[in-house]
Amino acid sequence: MANFPDLSGRAVLITGASSGLGIEFARAAAAAGASVALAARRLDRLAALKAEIAAAGGKAVAVEMDVEDEASVSRGFDAAQAALGPIMSVIANAGMNQPASALGIAIEGFDHVVSVNLRGVFITAREAAKRMIAAGSPGSGAGRILFIGSVGSHRVLDKLVAYNTTKAGVLMMGKALAKEWALKGINVNTICPGWIKTELNTDWLESPAGEALIASFPRKRVMVPADLADMALFLLSDAARTITGGSFELDDGQSL
Repeated sequence: MANFPDLSGRAVLITGASSGLGIEFARAAAAAGASVALAARRLDRLAALKAEIAAAGGKAVAVEMDVEDEASVSRGFDAAQAALGPIMSVIANAGMNQPASALGIAIEGFDHVVSVNLRGVFITAREAAKRMIAAGSPGSGAGRILFIGSVGSHRVLDKLVAYNTTKAGVLMMGKALAKEWALKGINVNTICPGWIKTELNTDWLESPAGEALIASFPRKRVMVPADLADMALFLLSDAARTITGGSFELDDGQSL
């Protein structure tokens, strides 16, 4: 088992907790001693993860949250705080993709990616900051917000114009909010993963095209969600007191 940073006493809210990276972040946070608010649009998809964490001796609560809906985000935080107390660590993980060329993507599809990946991250972060400030972060310095960007934040991924654009926006948003909230005791950082095998892309990565991509990487392998856990949890912990406005590329050397 990885030696996760100690998150004992922290309540962590994770958006997009019903699949992919969100599931791994939740497992890791609970294993590190945090109580975890699992946030997603569909509560039924969170039941198994909540039960798994409880069976391992952890504490988790499932909350309904649609990051495109500000009222839904506020209600989700209300439910999380009622169950766990002040939420001082947040992973804004919810995101989506719309693979298509710039000439081929429907404007409705482009708008949806922007709404989830950029607007939704802002709504989540702003609501988190309000709660952290009310809970005393300006004095304690305990507020932690982590954005999930991508190497697509600063490197073109082919035929992913909407995704690339939103992830670049997330990276700059993290820096802007880190500066704005520096005296509010809230650290905002972004990790930028490379290609990771998840349930959404496994079939493609195992196709001839996917295998060719992996063969082009210096280490001839693809990452798995657990590879992000140590860095993510470190940035949520007390040990990251002086780290804010940072962007951290975690891609196993894929972009070298």
